[in-house]
Amino acid sequence: MAILWLLMALLMLSFVLLPFLRRRRGVIEQVPPEHPDAADPAAYGFVRQEELDIRMPGPDQDLLDVLELVQRTQDYRAAAQLLAGTESQGEVRWQRVQAFAGAAALELQQRPGGVHETPGGQWLRVWRAEQPKDAGGAAVHAEFLVQQAWRTSTPGTDDFRIIMEEAREACGQAALLAPGDPVPYIIELSIARGLACPQAEFEQLWLKILDRAPHHMGAHLAALHYWCEKWHGSREQAYAFAQAAAARAPQGSLLAALPLFAVFEHLPEVNLVAGFYQSEVVTKAMHGALYAVHSARPDDPILAHVRHLLVFFLVRAERWAEAVQQLIHVDGHVGALPWTLSADPAAEFAVYRALAVAGYEANGGSPANLPG
Repeated sequence: MAILWLLMALLMLSFVLLPFLRRRRGVIEQVPPEHPDAADPAAYGFVRQEELDIRMPGPDQDLLDVLELVQRTQDYRAAAQLLAGTESQGEVRWQRVQAFAGAAALELQQRPGGVHETPGGQWLRVWRAEQPKDAGGAAVHAEFLVQQAWRTSTPGTDDFRIIMEEAREACGQAALLAPGDPVPYIIELSIARGLACPQAEFEQLWLKILDRAPHHMGAHLAALHYWCEKWHGSREQAYAFAQAAAARAPQGSLLAALPLFAVFEHLPEVNLVAGFYQSEVVTKAMHGALYAVHSARPDDPILAHVRHLLVFFLVRAERWAEAVQQLIHVDGHVGALPWTLSADPAAEFAVYRALAVAGYEANGGSPANLPG
């Protein structure tokens, strides 16, 4: 009986893996990186796995420079200056607030402090103490508390609720300091999800964001989580939310890619259907995302997020040349979905990159005729 169960497990595994590794003509055979037939990432301008930056989805050199300075000197002032000079309604401010809060949370995790040790992230506490009316510092502190709740507690527990309630109060303070800034309300979306706020209450919060930044992609991505089946909505509600946002998106907006994120959030745990990633629902969502990418501004800060998710879907749909095309634009940075869900984002990204290159070359592609 044990052998029978083993055979059944192997058969199930083959159904999962074969559609993923099969190409249109034959099967892609993956070889180790040191094998002489393995594709060299450098031949495509790709960086080595160990050099991939897992902190952000794409480059933001100003942010990286300031983060390095703040963490080296433990002086918050460069961070305060950077946020003060960042447009409040734009996507970049939200990403930078997340980055500073994440850096402080990670420092605290690595150095929790003790009798003879200063806890990590001290620069954020000093920032709030010395500049209590600074809107940037208030927003970073609120997001820091939210990240701490998700990192250190479990939804539904008293500890989680206490930290989230503190974060909600911090969001209120940040909103008072910058009435037109959507970021405090975007942070509160995660709080509402964690505390299982009723849908009517969540919709009232969402209206405050629409009043300030109706086409904010980061806000839509945060709201989408609430409407997903695994949280407080359903597949139908999540799809409806994403499709409505895509339908009202202005020309050049990446909101047209939101349905692809909704599809990703509702992928089956195990897919036994070979053509799932060529299905109408997935194909339509991919085409919407590809349209959004092609019509977006090259410097749109959300563009890298969409390209990373497209790599995942295009590889699984065996659309190798299009996957390589997206890789050319995002390679080097992997701090985005779906890679960040992995314990080793760089390794996960490298696997998909290798599959894309192998499929591309197996169908006649080469570094000499890269897709434009």
